[in-house]
Amino acid sequence: MIEEIQEECKMNMEGSVEHMFHSFKSLRTGKVMVSILDGVKIDYYGTLTALDQVGSVIAQDATTIIINPWEKPLVTDIEAAILKANIGVNPNSDGEKIILNFPPMTVDQRKDTVKKMKGMGEDTKVSIRNDRQKANNDIKKLEKEKEITTDESKAAQDAVQKITDEFISKIDVTLRDKEAEILKV
Repeated sequence: MIEEIQEECKMNMEGSVEHMFHSFKSLRTGKVMVSILDGVKIDYYGTLTALDQVGSVIAQDATTIIINPWEKPLVTDIEAAILKANIGVNPNSDGEKIILNFPPMTVDQRKDTVKKMKGMGEDTKVSIRNDRQKANNDIKKLEKEKEITTDESKAAQDAVQKITDEFISKIDVTLRDKEAEILKV
């Protein structure tokens, strides 16, 4: 029973870290990535659809993304969706494709991105601590119901703390590495 609680706790913590990594994709770093457009959706025959489902989305170089819609009438809808998403760039269109030219990031923009990234990291740490608390509460409940001894409860809680410390450490290392990457000009 204790192993199941610890395994569930570990899975939840892994999910929190994966969510953090997914959230990082929305951040702009020195090199522009097409994932910055993941949140942009257009109305495609009555359904909100991601850009990569209605055309090709390619990062041409470190500062340019090109969107080639499969249906030319979608160009204006895509432009409107990009403007509405407020990703920090205005779309340029030649009627057939959309070009997004991202200016190089300023030092202030880089610092702001690091600040957002650290906030995401803190949110993940809070989530991990909540997972730890839930696991510890489940262990204490087993102890209270006399299904495990006090020593087993203490050992199980120590094991959960060890798992928590590993994940917190992993987040700290990731944040430090990502900060260095973002601030590098």
